[in-house]
Amino acid sequence: MSEATVEATTPSQDQIYKVALASIIGSVIEQYDFLVTGVIAATVWGGLFFKLSTLAAASAAISVYGIGIIIRPIGAYIFGHIADRYGRRDALVYALVLMGISTLLIGLTPSFDSIGIAAPILLIVFRLAQGISFGAEFGTAATWVVEQAAHSKYRAFWGAWVGFAIPIGLLLGFGSVILVKSLMTPEEFSEWGWRLLFVAGFLVTIVGIIIRTRTEDSFVFERHRAQRSVLEHPAWQVWRDMPLTILRTSLVNAMFGGAFFLYFVFGTSYMKAVGFTGSTPETIGLIAAAFMLVFMIIGALLADLINRRTVLLVAAVVFLVFSIPYFYLVNTGNVVLATLGEIIGFGLVFGFGYGAIPSFYTENFPTRYRASGASAAYQIAQVYGGGLIPILAGLLLNAYGVREAYLYIGGLVMIYAVLAILAILATPETKDVDLEG
Repeated sequence: MSEATVEATTPSQDQIYKVALASIIGSVIEQYDFLVTGVIAATVWGGLFFKLSTLAAASAAISVYGIGIIIRPIGAYIFGHIADRYGRRDALVYALVLMGISTLLIGLTPSFDSIGIAAPILLIVFRLAQGISFGAEFGTAATWVVEQAAHSKYRAFWGAWVGFAIPIGLLLGFGSVILVKSLMTPEEFSEWGWRLLFVAGFLVTIVGIIIRTRTEDSFVFERHRAQRSVLEHPAWQVWRDMPLTILRTSLVNAMFGGAFFLYFVFGTSYMKAVGFTGSTPETIGLIAAAFMLVFMIIGALLADLINRRTVLLVAAVVFLVFSIPYFYLVNTGNVVLATLGEIIGFGLVFGFGYGAIPSFYTENFPTRYRASGASAAYQIAQVYGGGLIPILAGLLLNAYGVREAYLYIGGLVMIYAVLAILAILATPETKDVDLEG
C-alpha cells in the first residue's frame, strides 16, 4: 500500500478516540455488572438463595458465579458471527442489551424463602444470560478499537482501552458496594440493598447503548465489507482454519482468568474468613484496582515500545511465583500487608499483562474472522480457566476449609501460569503485523 493510500484510509486521532471511548464505556458497564456480581456472589448469595450449611452455601454461590463464565464461549460464537458478518459495533450493541436485561433480572430475583427452589434456578438462568452477553464483549470490542488504530504506532495502547474497563469497572463496582453498605445495616444490605447495584447497572446500560449506536464501525471492517470479502460462517470457519492458534492463545487468558478469581472472587471471601471485617476487603480491592489501571497503562505503552510477548511473560512469571505468598500476606491480618499483596497480585499481574492482551488477541487473526477468532480464543479459556477454577476451588474450599484450601488453590493456578508461559513462548510476535490482511 502506498504512503498516500495509507494516509487516505487512516482514521484521525479523533476518530480512533471516539471508537475507543465507545468501546470502553460499554465495556465498563459490562465489567461493572459482571464484577459486582462477583462481589455479591462471594458475600451475599450463599445465605439468600441456598438452604445449605454456611460453607456449602458459599461453595454453591461461587459455583453459580463460575457457570456464568463457562457459558461465555456460546456468546463468543454467536456475537463473533454477528461482528464478522454485519459489524463490530452492531454486535456490541446487541450484547449490551442482553447484559442490561439479565443484570436487572438478577437484581429482581426473589430469595429462597420467598419462592423456594425456583430462586436458585432463576438465578442460574439469568446468570447464564449474563455470561452469554459477556462472551461477546472483549474480543469484539478489542477488534473494533485495534482495527480502527491499525496504522497507529500506539496500537496496543488504544487496544488497551478495552482492558481499562476492568479496573474502572472494579473501581465503580467496589465503590458502589462500599457506598451502599455505608447507607444501611449489614442485614439490610444482605436482604435487599445489594439489589440496588444491579438496578443501577441496568439504568447505566441504556447510556452505553446510545453511545455505541452513534459511533462508526472500524475502517478496516468497512473496507473489508466493501470488497465483498465477508464470510458466510466466520465463527465456524475460524475454528476450521486456525484451531491451534485459538487453543494456544487461549492458554494465556486462562492464566488471567485464574488470577482474577484468585485475587478478586476467592480473595474477597478469604479476607473475610481470616478476620477482615466490614468493607475492608472491598476497600483493599478498590486500592488494587486503582493500581491495576496504572500498571495497565504502563504495560500497554511497553507493549508498543518493546513487544507484546515480553509484557505478557513478565506478568506470567510474577503470577507463578506470587500465588502462594499472597495468602501469607493476607494471613497476617495486617491491612497494609494484605493491601500490598493485592496490589502485587491483582494490580501488577493482571494490570500489567492486560496492557498487551487486546492487541495480542486481535493481531493473531485476519480480518475475515478476527472478532470470532479473538472472542473464541479469549472466551474458551474461561471454560477451563476462569470458570473451572471457581468450581474446583468451591470443592476444595468445602473439603479443606478456608485455612487450608488456599494452598491447593494456589497450586492449581500456578499450573495455569506455567501453561501460559509456554503458550506465549510458542506464539509469534505480532507487534508489526498488517491488520488489513
